[in-house]
Amino acid sequence: MKGDDVLTLLASVGALITGDHLVYTSGRHGSSYVNKDALYPHTTATAAVCERIARHFAGAGVEVVAGPTVGGVILAQWTAYHLGAIEGREVLAVYAEEETSAEGKRRVLRRGYDAIARGRRVLVVEDVLTTGGSARQVVEAAREAGGEVIGVGALCNRGGVTAAMVAAPELFALVDVPLESYAPEDCPLCAAGVPINTRVGKGAAYVGARPGRS
Repeated sequence: MKGDDVLTLLASVGALITGDHLVYTSGRHGSSYVNKDALYPHTTATAAVCERIARHFAGAGVEVVAGPTVGGVILAQWTAYHLGAIEGREVLAVYAEEETSAEGKRRVLRRGYDAIARGRRVLVVEDVLTTGGSARQVVEAAREAGGEVIGVGALCNRGGVTAAMVAAPELFALVDVPLESYAPEDCPLCAAGVPINTRVGKGAAYVGARPGRS
């Protein structure tokens, strides 16, 4: 499956949005969005993209696949399944949950998943990379648990994220789609009065937090 095929697949299930006004997880604004939540209900399509990630990392000795909550849970499951099928052995899947402390937000492996990652080779998976922050947190969580991170696999790299930015030896994305994004105060869509999409992304939270909202 090539990059164009992935984009076609995403568009076919309504997961590729263009010509809109979106608020991304990073807080930045833009006109295009990869809505992974529209992908996940379609199990055949989700399995297909995860198989492509699995095939790229086949032979790397991956023993555990880890993703961030929420969507990364699904990617981790399918990618681990396909790696196991390709290599004829069980590959485990875990997920890292967000934790907030006085030092800020981070991801941690709970529920005994830290013990599963300990001493094993871990592949981190993420759906859409914008800043790489969530993927990096999972990488750090896996290492804190004693796992050896061999790389990060992603559905889409839309922020020009590099392996160094996620602190991994390798970064592989099915598609690299550099989409424009703006700080809220510099957003031309806001300046033009284009309504914010509150159905996907972080638009609803952003609109709800604005002073003087109706």
